[in-house]
Amino acid sequence: MTDATLALPSRTPPVRQTSTMVFLASLAVFAVIVTILAQQGVISTSFVKTLGKTLCLCLAAVAMDVVWGYTGILSLGHMAFFGLGGYAIGMWLMYARTEALVAPGLAAQPIPPTPSELQDAIGSQIFGVVGSSDFPLIWMFADSLFLQMAMVVLVPGVLALVFGWLAFRSRVTGVYLSILTQAMTLALALYLFQNDSGLRGNNGLSGLQNIPGFEDAPQSAISLAFFWASAVALALGYLLFAWVVSGKMGSVLRAVRDDEARVRFLGYHVESFKLFAFVLTAVVTGIAGALYYPQAGIINPAEIAPIASIYLAVWVAIGGRGRLYGAAIGAAFVSLLSSWFTGGGAPDIDLGVYTVRWTDWWLVLLGLSFVAVTLFAPKGIGGLVDLLTEKRRPERQGDYGPDKGAKRSEEGVE
Repeated sequence: MTDATLALPSRTPPVRQTSTMVFLASLAVFAVIVTILAQQGVISTSFVKTLGKTLCLCLAAVAMDVVWGYTGILSLGHMAFFGLGGYAIGMWLMYARTEALVAPGLAAQPIPPTPSELQDAIGSQIFGVVGSSDFPLIWMFADSLFLQMAMVVLVPGVLALVFGWLAFRSRVTGVYLSILTQAMTLALALYLFQNDSGLRGNNGLSGLQNIPGFEDAPQSAISLAFFWASAVALALGYLLFAWVVSGKMGSVLRAVRDDEARVRFLGYHVESFKLFAFVLTAVVTGIAGALYYPQAGIINPAEIAPIASIYLAVWVAIGGRGRLYGAAIGAAFVSLLSSWFTGGGAPDIDLGVYTVRWTDWWLVLLGLSFVAVTLFAPKGIGGLVDLLTEKRRPERQGDYGPDKGAKRSEEGVE
């Protein structure tokens, strides 16, 4: 790491950064085109939901790029925060939807039900699948949309704060930190698989696509609303992270990534910067999960398994680590390609003695792609953008000295 690594340049507003402006403009045009095509019936409601979910995954990938590509923390647990955000909003969706189904039937009885009887009836509907009717303590705010939306932020944020504080203050780094984040994710997934976890075990939360209060609205309208919500969240998240990685904050984060010991020697409290990046990205990832699962319609503990976080790291690597737009491109590219291969869109290849079925071979193809990118194209897909936008260095002709009128200002222009 050179002394320039810790230089503190003046902060350039994200809206004036070329890559940020291009990304936001492209996202806006994409959202408008999808809306027009959906309203004209050119693309299906299910595909609109797929695109909306893809935007949520892009937001999670951008957050992952900040913590890994810029700060150097290879977290293999960020999809746990994604799932926790989904569980938090899913609890309210299941409670409100079940209440809307149960309450009219009980109200039609000769004797109106008491609040406790209504609560028991709702509990029986939700937890009957695991042989229970009692609401666990973690459901105490499930009847309040506002409080559950607060849980979307607080639960991933507090978990990341506690885990990060314990790990960073112990100065755990490198592969050991990655193993710890993976262990955290595995422990959480195994706990949620239990029926007594309070979240219906392996059954998870289902029916999340049915939004309370909008029972009469067509799914086509709801899917477009969530698609736009996902697009706005991605735009705001991108702006936030573009601001974070610019100026002094971005310089210190990159310096921590390149040479943590030297940054600490220069007087920076490294643990605080790492904890800030870890918690902030966990919160944003939780928000992405809260938007994703109402479009998916169901969430279960398998969504939090460590393999999901590994996929997230693969998306960032393929897109281009250390480039916010690269992470988004990688997530969109791999996610849509995965849907095409595993959804039956890719035709099987008959080799005579063997038939290649892409539903079976997709993960192998993804793994080989990750290895190929790591070995031959470490800049990922984002590296192609660099090749297309790279400006030629000015030819060294004329006076490049310190005198007024010299061409030194042309040096290093990006």
